[in-house]
Amino acid sequence: MRILIVEDESKTSAYLKKGLSENGFVVDTAAEGKTGFLLTQQNEYDLVILDVMLPGKDGWTVLADIRRSGKETPVLFLTAKDSVQDRVKGLELGADDYLVKPFAFSELLARVRTILRRGPVRQPDVIRIGDLVIDLPGHKAVRGGINLELTSKEFSLLALLARRAGEVLSRTLIADQVWGMNFDSDTNVVDVAVRRLRGKVDDPFEKKLIKTIRGVGYTLDHE
Repeated sequence: MRILIVEDESKTSAYLKKGLSENGFVVDTAAEGKTGFLLTQQNEYDLVILDVMLPGKDGWTVLADIRRSGKETPVLFLTAKDSVQDRVKGLELGADDYLVKPFAFSELLARVRTILRRGPVRQPDVIRIGDLVIDLPGHKAVRGGINLELTSKEFSLLALLARRAGEVLSRTLIADQVWGMNFDSDTNVVDVAVRRLRGKVDDPFEKKLIKTIRGVGYTLDHE
């Protein structure tokens, strides 16, 4: 499989190329956003690993240009920008995952393999699950024709569950993706957030969408 790394830090780029090559991938690199975008148009890649802060054309713009060109190549953002807003922005632009520097190569490799197993499937701007409609760019959720008044964290949590509908998501993954924090087994922040979200998404309706898988995590009904 062929991977493109768009990264302006030469040491990081060389480190990634070496590690991925040793694991059987064919790797191309680019140090600028414009060059990286041109390579995506000239070649077929199975994955693009894309930094955000790039000279000339930033990663947000590169990803937007890739999607406008009709390419559905999976994209993994690798960046020092670690705010929840940055993560949400990247996912809404069509990224498949988001890994914050500094990182362990073993985690990067695991995420790369997970993305490649999924294949080049883009998430739509609007997700519909039963009578629940989630407008990702508009940060709006409606169920049964009723607008759901969600906080930014509640919306991020709902969007994550909806993007991975049918999958059981662990508390660790939810804490990382929504709060950008390592999960501490002594804190119940995820459980409290899910309970509050259920109060708005499920409690007023007969059919319950958010399910608890005891000892594992949470899932959103995909039927």
